[in-house]
Amino acid sequence: MKIFEKTVEFLKRKARTEDTEEKRPIVRVARFLKKRKRSIGIAVLAVVSFGFYGTFGDIYFEIAKNIDIFSRVYREITLNYVDEINPEEFIRAGIRGMLNELDPYTVFIDEKRQDDIDLITKGKYGGIGITIGVRGEEVLIVEVMEGYAAQKQGILPGDILYEVSGKSITTKNYDDVSKLVKGAPGTFVDLRVIRGTQKDTLDFTLMREEITVKNVTYAGFVPENSNNVYIKLSGFSRTAGEELRSEITRLQSIKPINSVVFDLRGNPGGLLDMAIDVANKFLNKGELIVSTRGRDSLSERSYYAVQEPMLPSVPMVVLVDTGSASASEIVAGALQDNDRAVIAGQRSFGKGLVQSVTALSYNTSLKVTTSRYYTPSGRSIQKVDYAVGNKVIGKHDSVLTSAFRTGNGRLVYSGQGITPDSMIANYERPDIVKDLMAKGLIFEFVNIFFSKNKNTNFENIDKNALFVQFNEFLTDKKYSYQPPGTKELESLLETFGQNKNYLHLQDKVKDLSADLEKISKTMLTNYREETTTELLAELSVRYFNSAYRIRFLLDYDPGFQTAVQILENKKLYDKILAIK
Repeated sequence: MKIFEKTVEFLKRKARTEDTEEKRPIVRVARFLKKRKRSIGIAVLAVVSFGFYGTFGDIYFEIAKNIDIFSRVYREITLNYVDEINPEEFIRAGIRGMLNELDPYTVFIDEKRQDDIDLITKGKYGGIGITIGVRGEEVLIVEVMEGYAAQKQGILPGDILYEVSGKSITTKNYDDVSKLVKGAPGTFVDLRVIRGTQKDTLDFTLMREEITVKNVTYAGFVPENSNNVYIKLSGFSRTAGEELRSEITRLQSIKPINSVVFDLRGNPGGLLDMAIDVANKFLNKGELIVSTRGRDSLSERSYYAVQEPMLPSVPMVVLVDTGSASASEIVAGALQDNDRAVIAGQRSFGKGLVQSVTALSYNTSLKVTTSRYYTPSGRSIQKVDYAVGNKVIGKHDSVLTSAFRTGNGRLVYSGQGITPDSMIANYERPDIVKDLMAKGLIFEFVNIFFSKNKNTNFENIDKNALFVQFNEFLTDKKYSYQPPGTKELESLLETFGQNKNYLHLQDKVKDLSADLEKISKTMLTNYREETTTELLAELSVRYFNSAYRIRFLLDYDPGFQTAVQILENKKLYDKILAIK
């Protein structure tokens, strides 16, 4: 073990040459290593990889000591525990337990999930171009991407996924479907699907291709006769900035752009450099976009706009909600603090932590939080302090709610996500519509309707007739909506019947149950318009594509409608941004 001998000798030399304060931990480490030469060979190598040949301190002694303890515990349990232990699963459980003491974004990524890393970092993966989901008791193909194998060979949204490469698919092994379908481009995968009311099975052999995930899922003039552009950005993978540039250039070639609604709702974020690239498209050259700070002051970095903006001075509203996180918040915070756009919607998620991915051995990786980011005004939007009461995490920047100022002097606050300049109540689907969707009944009906009406012009579908047919479909399915509290009342009725002290309350509970039943019978009629809208939105994907669905729903979207109203009212827009 030459590296071991060299390490000990190096430590001795350091102890002779360094001052008293420095040499104490070094001497301890050297003695410790010499005493445990045999048992700590692996620990030495690990510690050296952490930078043992740098500036030493107590932390390296603790690393070496505890790696030794950990390896001994692992060895003893694996070899001597009363039941047989799976060595790999046991150590992986230890890794997960260790990381659970930190924030939820610091995670170990095993070899089975490496495709997820490729998707985040490259925006590409090997597959056939489908999106799957669970509807009721079945695993369904909910979207077929244009231009890829699944679409070219005739797979349709609504097909039930029955088998993948000979393996039966159910809701119980739903999580395994992705790794079965994905694979290296040029390889093949066999799919068996069930289609139609007759439950006919169809077999497909599809060649996997390199699938590029679109970040810009919609970009167009809305309303079509206006000069207002609506852009929906759904992710921040490697191609996000270039996609955005391409779409803006395309729209500018059609006619002038006078205003922009930039939709970041539901966008969970992605790469930091792509957030910077996206913000670059709108901010003036030289304006600060974001700063990041790690454990020490030397790790602080600031990122500025280095390009001329594509749409200088064009009024802009950015839509955010509780699903807008990470990179979405970096962009929204940069545009808000530089007074470049009005932020509208609901308060964002509040993830102000930055992760880096480090490749490990055996095709595994570690995604670790390495810094916090700060908006141009200096605020951290991190909402949850994961270090509170945590014995593992020592000194850290606390999550505090403090006031900051934008460039125009507007008040903004830290520690709570991005708070919109204009709050818009979140649209909530009625409970009965959510229930119908959760049970897969809207999806199932749409599949049946489309199979019988493929040649019908979507624009000519009679809404009233559609609703009537859906109602008849629900009757055939013996669907009954149970309002919230129904099961609780049934349980209460049973409890009261078993206790003589509460027998007199049974009639009151029965009356309440009867009232709920009356409400449930009229619920569908009461939400006729909302139900029909969901039916048409799902049908639009069958007749066109998912982008058409996005456009279709904008006509019923209070967030988008409010954004357009703000843009059309210059006086209000200037007032919100404190433009003098």
